[in-house]
Amino acid sequence: MRHYLQFGRFGFNLQGTQALVMGILNITPDSFSDAGQYQHLEFAISRAEQMIVDGADIIDIGGESSRPGAPPLPLQDELARVMPVLYALRDCGKPLSVDTYKPEVMREAILAGADMINDINGFRAPGAIEAVRDSDCALCIMHMQSVPQTMQDQPQYEDVVREVIDFLRARIDTMTAAGIARERLCIDPGFGFGKTVEQNYALLRATRQLRSELGLPVLAGLSRKSMIGAVTGRPVEQRLAGSVAGALAAVAQGAEIIRVHDVAETADALKVWRMAH
Repeated sequence: MRHYLQFGRFGFNLQGTQALVMGILNITPDSFSDAGQYQHLEFAISRAEQMIVDGADIIDIGGESSRPGAPPLPLQDELARVMPVLYALRDCGKPLSVDTYKPEVMREAILAGADMINDINGFRAPGAIEAVRDSDCALCIMHMQSVPQTMQDQPQYEDVVREVIDFLRARIDTMTAAGIARERLCIDPGFGFGKTVEQNYALLRATRQLRSELGLPVLAGLSRKSMIGAVTGRPVEQRLAGSVAGALAAVAQGAEIIRVHDVAETADALKVWRMAH
């Protein structure tokens, strides 16, 4: 199944095993995986440049941690973290994504040249759709039950796959009704965002179902998450092999964008996997 996805200044024809690698650039002091490593502008730029060399197709810039239990970040603090990095990288030759749920950050990021807005809240905040509607950037709609502060307390579903699909379909309908072209949209089931380990893997197995029922590219973000640790028994800093396996499993199930910390290893694994298919 082929789908064209508009990324602001860029566009991709997504098909089969030709998954895009999205490199994670956390410029936060409290990320669950690489806390504080890329807070300083020069380190963030160097990290992004290395990810591009390693094979990243997209750079995803995040200024606020969304790990379970993370407190909300004031608007001005998020802008102060994200905007200098975005301005510094906007001519890097790759699409730049901004990971935010705040409409004010979305507006500023789009003005600065962001090619994608990646919203863990599915553009549900008041003003979020209006903030992105008149741009041409890609929009990733993610499912999350509850909020980061409480999402992992006791996530409950009657049927996690059906409920996530229904949520995403409703958000797609709302956004297209607002005048946003489907070619700008992709979807993310939200691994680790209000799901148990079993629910995460049920969604991973259902990736192709999400893709076929909703007709949009699927972004999968499993990298270093607790769903990897629960299976391998490894702490977060030792989840490389499990994360690469998860990325390959997601692509095998139909995901077309893989959001990862370990770009070089994932890109290499995908090259080999493609040759075998």
